[in-house]
Amino acid sequence: MVLHTNPDAVSTTGRCIKAGDLVIVYERFDSMKSVYVNPGESYGNRYGNFKLKDWVGKPFGSRVESSGRGQTGWVYLLAPTPELWTTVLRHRTQILYVADISLICTFLELKPGCIVLESGTGSGSLTHSLARAIAPTGHVHTFEFHLPRAQAAEKEFKEHGMGDIITVKQRNIEELGFPEELHGQADGLFLDLPGPWHAVASAAQCLRPDGVFCSFSPCIEQVQRTCAALEEQGFFAVRSMECLLRHYEVRQEKLTLVDDVEGVQYQQVSAKRKRQEEFQSRKRQALNPATSPASAAIHTTTTTTPASPQGALAGQASLAAEDSDAMMMESSLTAAVPLNEQAAAEEGTAGDSVSPEDPGTTAPGSCLLAASLQQTPNNLDTTPTGNAGSAPEANGDAEGATTADLKQPVAQQGQQGGVTQAKAHKGDEKKMPSSALPSLQRYVVAKPVNDARGHTGYLTFAKRSVDD
Repeated sequence: MVLHTNPDAVSTTGRCIKAGDLVIVYERFDSMKSVYVNPGESYGNRYGNFKLKDWVGKPFGSRVESSGRGQTGWVYLLAPTPELWTTVLRHRTQILYVADISLICTFLELKPGCIVLESGTGSGSLTHSLARAIAPTGHVHTFEFHLPRAQAAEKEFKEHGMGDIITVKQRNIEELGFPEELHGQADGLFLDLPGPWHAVASAAQCLRPDGVFCSFSPCIEQVQRTCAALEEQGFFAVRSMECLLRHYEVRQEKLTLVDDVEGVQYQQVSAKRKRQEEFQSRKRQALNPATSPASAAIHTTTTTTPASPQGALAGQASLAAEDSDAMMMESSLTAAVPLNEQAAAEEGTAGDSVSPEDPGTTAPGSCLLAASLQQTPNNLDTTPTGNAGSAPEANGDAEGATTADLKQPVAQQGQQGGVTQAKAHKGDEKKMPSSALPSLQRYVVAKPVNDARGHTGYLTFAKRSVDD
């Protein structure tokens, strides 16, 4: 374990892994394992198999590749710290995590040379951080009422090189209190007990003047009784707090941007028009099964002949709906982007204006839409994306819409007994300025991995008053 007990342990820079060392295997930010390096064994995970003998002699922080044939996985080998150990330790009990541990070590005002008492050793998560805070000249006295857990914790501390600064004893602090030899010796004291108010009187005897008391309780009723006991024993500056933790993941995402509002309006109108055209195409096929999918997909005049009076009524209702949709679509196109006379003049000067006599051109409303859009800046990518309103890849299929079909607003003109839709020609793609098309930009974003970790418990702190 990395402790400030000697100059070699202050930093892991240049330290190499030896046989028997504890190594934290980093697979990803939310997946780490603890491994003791035994050269005769191997370590396996979903990324491959790793021979531990290959780790000996490598510096901490090294990246190692899997040794299996055809395997390309890798992991990082990290030096153990109290924070990392908290994430990988074997849970003998519920444990405290970094958010609470950091508050405890800070508000207990720990520093090298301090004497700390702890009741409720458990899995040793907090004890490792307490030892690191008071090393190399301080000492931690920790007590656990369950004998097997106390023995397991003592063995673990010795394996991690902390046996000299941590003393583990089996004792029921709620009933017996702290040993008399520790009275007046502690700079800080921590309780993780079901009834911490039972041990407040003993804690007052152990703390030095101006020493700090801390207890951890999951229920507010426990906090209330503990605060009452602290006031009876003359403690002051009593305060309780709760700390919640939320992890954030930093990753790269692709965002679709449009450089002006008119481009956004064009996308919305184009997406609506495309959905209406697909719906009308499917309806025509249902009314006249003889109509081929290819003829129904392309934008041409379609005339249906009902086979019965009921079919005639259905056909008339369909055509009336189409006329209504066409009028709504045309009004939406005209309202979304008003006429910009200056932009239209610039378009005409550049030679890109459309002649009304040209049979392949679009309707006047479409020309106004094209004329009012600005040009795309050089730093934006005008490649259509897969979002709504952008063109899918043209695959030569009669049922698929081409890029030109989606870039050109199609004028819908009412005809007797049907709707005529002007076909967009490939040569008219330039009529729509590329500013209306989205661009892909890469951004680094930070988002919470999960919601904030739920309530774990309350921390109560208090100061020991100076005796008169």
